[in-house]
Amino acid sequence: MHVAIAGNIGAGKTTLTKLLAKHYKWEAQLEDVVDNPYLDDFYNQMERWSFNLQVYFLNSRFRQVAQIRESGKDIIQDRTIYEDAHIFAPNLHAMGLMTNRDFENYSSLFNLMESFVQGPDLLIYLRSSISNLVDQIHRRGREYENSISIDYLSRLNERYEAWIHGYNKGKLLIIDVDALNFVDNPEDLGSIINTIDAEINGLF
Repeated sequence: MHVAIAGNIGAGKTTLTKLLAKHYKWEAQLEDVVDNPYLDDFYNQMERWSFNLQVYFLNSRFRQVAQIRESGKDIIQDRTIYEDAHIFAPNLHAMGLMTNRDFENYSSLFNLMESFVQGPDLLIYLRSSISNLVDQIHRRGREYENSISIDYLSRLNERYEAWIHGYNKGKLLIIDVDALNFVDNPEDLGSIINTIDAEINGLF
């Protein structure tokens, strides 16, 4: 079983991934943020490092998906291979932070990789307002995220909504996280788990 959590920066993907992994005894596949050699450079000089960063993420997530399918284990994944290709890379290109040449090269690479991977059995999308994202980003205090602008988050949110609207890789569950506090409120986490249980039971 392969479950994946999608959502904008600060939506709570990693936290929910860990909580659900613990509850269901699934193995968690987390996003490679700590060891990513490009993140600091990217946030300081986006135009120079955007292609390098996106290729690093693409490589990392393609490897993850291959390992998930080979392992035969029940795995929950923090962010999908699709988000980079449908949201982050096109956004950088549209903002003039990735050249046409690099974007075409990246897209060609993704299309090739996508032909070798399957979508998750269940995708959980965490929908969030910009104000909630900003609060969460400030609360966790990652230094390299200090320079993220509201305009950048808004553009990403628009692309997420467009992608989710046309998502067709498998079962989809949308959770509006603005009204939830699944970290401090066990009832909120419980309601999410109940909703997921219903989706999972429908898979079999």
